[in-house]
Amino acid sequence: MRIDIITVLPELLKSPFEASILKRSIEKGLVSVHFHNLRDYTDKSYNQIDDYQFGGGAGMVMMIEPIDKCISKLRSERDYDEVIYMSPDGETLNQKMANSLSLVNNIIILCGHYKGVDQRVRDTLITREISIGDYVLSGGELGAAVLCDTIIRLIPGVLNNETSALTDTFQDNLLAPPVYTRPADYKGLKVPEVLLNGNFPKIEKWREDEAYKRTKELRPDLLDND
Repeated sequence: MRIDIITVLPELLKSPFEASILKRSIEKGLVSVHFHNLRDYTDKSYNQIDDYQFGGGAGMVMMIEPIDKCISKLRSERDYDEVIYMSPDGETLNQKMANSLSLVNNIIILCGHYKGVDQRVRDTLITREISIGDYVLSGGELGAAVLCDTIIRLIPGVLNNETSALTDTFQDNLLAPPVYTRPADYKGLKVPEVLLNGNFPKIEKWREDEAYKRTKELRPDLLDND
């Protein structure tokens, strides 16, 4: 998979990809992530990429020209499955969406800033808008990093245990069951006996029951989506 991220702050984005699972996935050649500084695609003085909005109002708007130049250049080099704009009014990111995006080959992610982008960008260049929650960030970079993490960890070979991602919270519209490790008894706090007896069918049944129980107690709305 190839991910191209368009941003005005590439330095803000690089750190998450230089450690842990994301770093290893890149080193293994399972994914390549490329950062594109939008200021490299403007002819304006002082590398300007934003301007006042027509009609007045507070906040600057990212101009269409540099965005169009950057996306057009990338599209001239390869085909892209999605051109995503990180926006608070986009589709809310969920596990089903991450699963779907993990199967594609190439995506572009545009990080918004200031008051957002010229609407013509959204109307003509973007194929999908995604939000990571009902709140507003200073820019789309942190949202892009979250989106990439959710996608990349699902790519086969990224996680050491291939079944790990399949048992994550939300994979079946259920929260994950409780997990325990050694010691089995800590200050009288004991691990459930079923997990210690080696009866794997019973263990799986216990996990399924606990997942359903936790979901019903904490996120009953997920059960309504079945």
